[in-house]
Amino acid sequence: MAVDGVTTSVTSAVTGSGTKPTTVTLADNFQTFLTLLTTQLKNQNPLDPLDTNQFTQQLVQFAQVEQQLKSNDQLAALLSVQQSMQTTQALGYVGHIVAIEGRTTTLANGRAGWSFNATKPSTATINIQNAAGSTVYTGTFSLQAGTQNFVWDGKNNSGNAMPDGEYTMSITATDASGQTVAVSTETQGVVDSVDVSKSPPVLNVGGKDYTIDKIKRVVRYQAPAESSGS
Repeated sequence: MAVDGVTTSVTSAVTGSGTKPTTVTLADNFQTFLTLLTTQLKNQNPLDPLDTNQFTQQLVQFAQVEQQLKSNDQLAALLSVQQSMQTTQALGYVGHIVAIEGRTTTLANGRAGWSFNATKPSTATINIQNAAGSTVYTGTFSLQAGTQNFVWDGKNNSGNAMPDGEYTMSITATDASGQTVAVSTETQGVVDSVDVSKSPPVLNVGGKDYTIDKIKRVVRYQAPAESSGS
């Protein structure tokens, strides 16, 4: 309804005082809306009253929008807290050995590590290939059911040290009856750094970036001499 005084107050609330418009939200205009609604009700024509049900519906709709705005603010606050928790969690990985799903890892300082999970006890042939696809190491091992670690000392079957770089493991396993056994492979590496400027933060492992959800577990350090592939 066109009530000049109230219309002017709404315009002022939205645009500011004359020459300098200001940005306001529905939350800022909530009281103004109630004032306008009340004034319209007070100044309606007694011979032709306005539909109060319509006013009530408008008020309910406005309240719902107001509630949604508050919910959005709360969600934004929760997201900020979650991002802070992710950053703190990511920084805690620096310097630790972690397992990441995959078959390719980096040989550095005479150490390259993998983890694998066998569904049952089996005999496995492990092949390690360099970036060019050439097999540099082959070995046969007895596997137990479950997760186990394999640390390669970077030497080929002749005992020569291989250069640092990326190497890929492949495993073929069979059980006592000669049936193929499924073996899933994970790579291991030290978390060298964390980039918290990205969302979510990323961990740098062997020159590659991974988000925290890619980390399967943290692995206790094992010296190459304890479980060498040579």
